Amino acid sequence: MDREEEPLTGGGTSEVTRLGDVVFRSRGPGSDRVEHLLTLLEGRGFAYAPRFLGIDSGGRQMVRYMPGEAGTYPLSAAVRSRTALRSAARVLRSLHDTGQDLAATMVGGWLLPDVAPAEVVCHGDFAPYNCVFDGADLVGIIDFDAAHTGPRLWDIAYAVYRFAPLTDPDSAVAFGTTAEQAERAGVFCDSYGLRERSRLVATVIERLYALVGFMRAQAAAGNAAFRRHLDEGHDLSYLRDIEHLRRNERAISEVAGRTAGHADEDADGS
Repeated sequence: MDREEEPLTGGGTSEVTRLGDVVFRSRGPGSDRVEHLLTLLEGRGFAYAPRFLGIDSGGRQMVRYMPGEAGTYPLSAAVRSRTALRSAARVLRSLHDTGQDLAATMVGGWLLPDVAPAEVVCHGDFAPYNCVFDGADLVGIIDFDAAHTGPRLWDIAYAVYRFAPLTDPDSAVAFGTTAEQAERAGVFCDSYGLRERSRLVATVIERLYALVGFMRAQAAAGNAAFRRHLDEGHDLSYLRDIEHLRRNERAISEVAGRTAGHADEDADGS
C-alpha cells in the first residue's frame, strides 16, 4: 500500500514533508547553494547535517531524515539543560571549522545576503527548532535555507540569542532571569571556544535588525511566507527583544564575559 507523505512542522519559508527516511523540501532562492554545501559537508565527514539525496520529479529537494526530537517550543527540560547548551555550541563550532576554507569560494547565491568578512559558512538560523536532539545531546542540524557566508560571531550571536535565550522576559519563548540568560550565553561561548565576546550583545542586536529588515523587504516584494511572519508579529517580537538587549547590554556583557573558562565546572541543569 502506498504511503502518504507526512507534513512536518517548521520549514518557515518552504513546504516540508516526509516519507520514510526521506524529507522533501520545496526549492527556492539559494537552494542550489544549500545542496552544494550539504554535499561538501558530507564529503568531509560532517555527521550533523542531512545528506542531500537529489531532486525529485516534482522539483523538490530530497534529504535524508535525521532521527531524534526537534527542539520545538515549549522547550523540554532536556533541551533547556546545560548539556544541550554545551552540545549545541560544540556542534556549531564543528560546522564552522568543517567549512571554514569554503567560505571565500561560496560568497553569493544564498537566500540571505552574505556578511563580510566571509570567515565561515553560517547556518543562519541555528536555533533549537532547527536542531535534532537525542535527550540533551544535539545529534543533527536541519533547515540550511538561511545559510550564507559571514563572520563566526554573526552566526554565534543568533545561536546565543536563541539558546540562552536573550529574549524579553515577556516573550513566549523566554525562560530564566536576565542574569541567568547572560550566564547561559557565557557557557555557550565557553563551549564554542569564543574568547573575545565584547561585541556579542551588539552583534545580536545588529543581527536582529538585519533580520527584521530582510523580513520586511521580502514581504514587500510579495513573499507570502514572510508576509505571514509579519502578520504573526515576528518582526515586533524581534524589536522588543532588541530593546531588552539595549537596556541590559552592559549587565549581560559583564556576566557573559566573566564565565569564560568555567563552563565545564557548572552542574548540569536548565
